[in-house]
Amino acid sequence: MIEVTGLCKHYPDVVAVQDLSFRVGPGEILGFLGPNGAGKTTTMRIIAGFIAPSAGSAAVCGHDVVREPLAARRKLGYLAEGAPGYPEMSVRAFLDFVADVRALAGSERRARLAQVIERLALAEVLERTIDTLSKGFRRRVGLAQAILHDPPVLVLDEPTDGLDPNQKHEVRGLIREMAPGKTIVISTHILEEVHAVCTRAIIIAGGRLLADDRPAALEARSRYHNAVTLELAGSQDFERACAEIAALPSVAALERDAAAGRLTAFARPGAQPLGPISELAARQRWSVRELKLEGGRLDEVFRAVTGGPGAAA
Repeated sequence: MIEVTGLCKHYPDVVAVQDLSFRVGPGEILGFLGPNGAGKTTTMRIIAGFIAPSAGSAAVCGHDVVREPLAARRKLGYLAEGAPGYPEMSVRAFLDFVADVRALAGSERRARLAQVIERLALAEVLERTIDTLSKGFRRRVGLAQAILHDPPVLVLDEPTDGLDPNQKHEVRGLIREMAPGKTIVISTHILEEVHAVCTRAIIIAGGRLLADDRPAALEARSRYHNAVTLELAGSQDFERACAEIAALPSVAALERDAAAGRLTAFARPGAQPLGPISELAARQRWSVRELKLEGGRLDEVFRAVTGGPGAAA
């Protein structure tokens, strides 16, 4: 549904995207990750037909975005960075304008407008002009225009930016609900969003693709994968507990927080320390507030892949 091949975008003073290739199929929700300036927004603007590539190609549902721009755009819903709109228009007028542009008419038009207004809870602001809306409502209006014509492909740049936790939950639910019949690309700085909605994630930096995998597989690269976090209650001998856990054959190293009575035990390659630590805690009759197996931490993998602060040398 989306195919990007050897994509490049060069400006006089910067290379924004360099030889980028990936494909996204039906039913996939792709998390598009990278530090600021990585080339995410540039790539999304090329896919949406807003700017032309310097080299390479992008296609939406088989339509090249340069050679067949109108055919590609008919298949695409795009939420741009900042959710731009016409500030002097009311929300109702703006959505009617988008419906006109998308050639929606009759009962289909009425049904689609009613559906997006209800799903994104816009009824209370329909008569307000866009320039009077909060950032969260502007984002919801932007998402409404992107999905109004029920396109098979959605490209969403920071879809939950500015939303409160309840609104984020609702929008993520909407994205998951739409996913079986669509191809969705989400650019986000919120790594929890990848956990919440994405079936796959790619990480880029310097305009180049650095990682492409399922979120769980990316997390498995983390040193926290299969680590065990233990938090002790009360005034127990924390240092003694650390020493006994560090001596277990399945434990490679410890990370300690004595003030909180919390430690994380890192597994040796191929080992599973949860069972031995649980048995040790029971045997020593420690008062345990928390004992959990870590799945891995995507933020750590992100820093390692992109060379950010805290990345492994």
